[in-house]
Amino acid sequence: MARHVFLTGPPGVGKTTLIQKASEALKSSGAPVDGFYTEEVRQGGRRIGFDIVTLSGMRGPLSRVGSVPLPGKRECRVGQYVVDLMSFEQLALPVLRNVGSSSDSGHQVCVIDEIGKMELFSQPFIQAIRQTLSTPGIVVLGTIPIPKGKPLALVEEIRSRNDIRVFNVTRENRNHLLQDIVTCVQSSSK
Repeated sequence: MARHVFLTGPPGVGKTTLIQKASEALKSSGAPVDGFYTEEVRQGGRRIGFDIVTLSGMRGPLSRVGSVPLPGKRECRVGQYVVDLMSFEQLALPVLRNVGSSSDSGHQVCVIDEIGKMELFSQPFIQAIRQTLSTPGIVVLGTIPIPKGKPLALVEEIRSRNDIRVFNVTRENRNHLLQDIVTCVQSSSK
């Protein structure tokens, strides 16, 4: 039986929107939910980067177009975007470390949107993901990119696990998947 639930699909198909709606539905049903999602940052109708937003409302830059890395720091770049590794780790890592540390004896849902190229520049993040996936009592609701080009080792590792269910999000099915995702997460948390 699936313990963790992941969404995959092309960029812009609605994975983050589904994750946000599922998080709200799970919270409304009384499930303890924590985690983060990524959000586009636009300026003058043009995407200039992405922010990481925790479910508790903290926000910081994940990447920006053509940003210059801090002196002495290695440049982590995906296409035109320069990743702000320090900002990402300051927001994402505490969330992953704290999930499951609550005194609740029940299961906790950890939202991770997304496990992709930008996020995988962080070795501590990779270790935290592995730890979270193997911690009893934690159900991960996350997003992973569709395979294209050179495979991402951690994403392929996640895909090959026998305790996950992957929903392939398309423009045709995205408006009908929410209840299936929520039901799958709820049955994983029992």
